[in-house]
Amino acid sequence: MVGWYHSAMGSTFGNLFRITTWGESHGDAVGVVIDGCPPGLELDVAEIQADLDRRRPGQSEITTQRRESDRAEILSGVFEERTLGTPIAISVRNEDAKGKDYEHMKSVFRPSHADYTYQAKYGIRNWKGGGRASARETIGRVAAGAVASKILAAEGVEIVGYVKKVWTLEAPVDTETVTRQDVEANIARVPDAAMAERIIDRIKQARKDGDSLGGVVEAVARGVPVGLGEPVFDKLEADLARGLLSLPACKGFEIGSGFAGTEMTGSAHNDPFYNDDGRIRTRTNHSGGVQGGISNGENIVIKAAFKPTATITKQQNTVDDQGNETTIAGRGRHDPCVLPRAVPMVEAMVALVLCDHLLMQRALQG
Repeated sequence: MVGWYHSAMGSTFGNLFRITTWGESHGDAVGVVIDGCPPGLELDVAEIQADLDRRRPGQSEITTQRRESDRAEILSGVFEERTLGTPIAISVRNEDAKGKDYEHMKSVFRPSHADYTYQAKYGIRNWKGGGRASARETIGRVAAGAVASKILAAEGVEIVGYVKKVWTLEAPVDTETVTRQDVEANIARVPDAAMAERIIDRIKQARKDGDSLGGVVEAVARGVPVGLGEPVFDKLEADLARGLLSLPACKGFEIGSGFAGTEMTGSAHNDPFYNDDGRIRTRTNHSGGVQGGISNGENIVIKAAFKPTATITKQQNTVDDQGNETTIAGRGRHDPCVLPRAVPMVEAMVALVLCDHLLMQRALQG
């Protein structure tokens, strides 16, 4: 099995369904090349655009006010709205890049951002908007995730992500019944109206204070077939963790009971099997749909924790590229909380992993 990292120095993800993202935050464009998509899949650019619209900046009063249409253009791999089985290239132009907003940090390292580490690793960095470390890189992931979701949908797989928690405010959500319509009912993408209102108010306050907030995106994949996962090093939950933790600002991953499972006994945590009219099911789902690194047919439930946005307008202590102590305060446009826009990113990474493993399972079965 081909390793992800060695193929393209960290910009390529997947095995049979492989993507390579490209571009920087304030460059001419960003995008993705998808390799391994089966031929004959019906694909309209509008389906890709729908997910990009959920990810784009400037979509509400609680997101960054950078104005980008994020219009997707399919450059190759699709003919008469059907995939050809050849590489699919998708491009999105950057329309509202304002490099001058970052002039004051050209030689200063922003706390908890990628400025210092990129400079130390490469000896050079694109200081305009964070370059490759910017969340604009995820445009390629979301576009590719839309294609992966089409493949999964043909197998009856549905993925729904939503904001579960912001700061200390947590929404009650039923993973069995939550729908995309519930999620899109408000700008916070919290599928609980009362909690959504509280979270929106708290994000607005953080922006007013020049600060930022973190939180948790939860996602459920329903209808996943039994048998996805390649033990021992490519277990399904291991690849899900790798995919989710590669997202900007993602600092934690859980599946099923996650860390809460450490506070349970084995007798309480084990998921009893039963026969449901010829289908083997589990009565509980503390495993989160994966056992032994392989999907068991139950809902796959994951959580991704996102830190507070690193760029804030409060003054902070830091150093410049010569090691001199100084201070910095963010300018320009940024999200006071990444969670609402992170939902389609999380869904995309879950879709990419599941699609890749679906194709690997098909290959295994011949």
